[in-house]
Amino acid sequence: MLTTAEILKKVRELEIKSKKLTTHLFTGEYHSAFKGRGMLFKEVREYQHGDDTRFIDWNVSARFGHPYSKLFEEERELTMMLLVDISASSLFGTVHASKKDLITEVCAVLAFAAVNNNDKVGVIFFSDKIEFYIPPKKGREHVLYIVRELLTIEPKGRGTDMNSAVRFFTSTVKQKSIAFILSDFMTDKYDDPLRVAGNKHDVIGIKVYDKMDMQLPKIGLVQVEDAETGMTEWIDTDDSTVQYNYAMQFNQNEEACRNSFKKAGANLLYIRTDEDYVKVLQKFFAQRK
Repeated sequence: MLTTAEILKKVRELEIKSKKLTTHLFTGEYHSAFKGRGMLFKEVREYQHGDDTRFIDWNVSARFGHPYSKLFEEERELTMMLLVDISASSLFGTVHASKKDLITEVCAVLAFAAVNNNDKVGVIFFSDKIEFYIPPKKGREHVLYIVRELLTIEPKGRGTDMNSAVRFFTSTVKQKSIAFILSDFMTDKYDDPLRVAGNKHDVIGIKVYDKMDMQLPKIGLVQVEDAETGMTEWIDTDDSTVQYNYAMQFNQNEEACRNSFKKAGANLLYIRTDEDYVKVLQKFFAQRK
């Protein structure tokens, strides 16, 4: 457990790093990637040459005897939701950081990018249950509160229930939102709720994984424990069949995850614990412009 002083120090470090990134690397990119995705009705005016005929207000036009067009304006205020997997498997990591450490840092950067654009940010922490919900709000103090929770929250559940997390999101957050789902997605059966969420919200998955999720190191006979079920067993990591089955399991999970997001019309990003997440986010923002 971190002491209060250690928590405050880490919060401050994350704030400084996040602000530096959002100021120097993501200036304008977050805005360009997400602004203008929602349009609000502003007023009607007399039809002018070149106006889109799809936006003619036929009721007003009939009342005044000549055509009127609806005018829209960009929806300035957006809501960002972070759906954060804090199940036991997120504690795994073999190189620079655990998945949880990386997820915390990415969430901090995204949250500061949002508040810099005067948008709201909220969080749903989940494992095999909804652990904690922070309703979306604006402001630096709110983001610092989110970062403290990211650093200190201890899950009551060990497993992962993506299905319930996404359903909770769609039933709780009524306003159209940008939703980032951060997880290793070591779970299944979330196609239907993800499709429902994708129809209403702008959904982006961020799959955070470790290189040892993909392939076992050859280190002989070892006892392994499933972080989420607590079950242990002995396996021979030098055995080619064990190696093959382990790699196949990862590939099948990855393919299922990719297909789920594709069916939902949602984006899916990949960040490995030993890779630079900044480049992944930059590339994504640039593609969305």
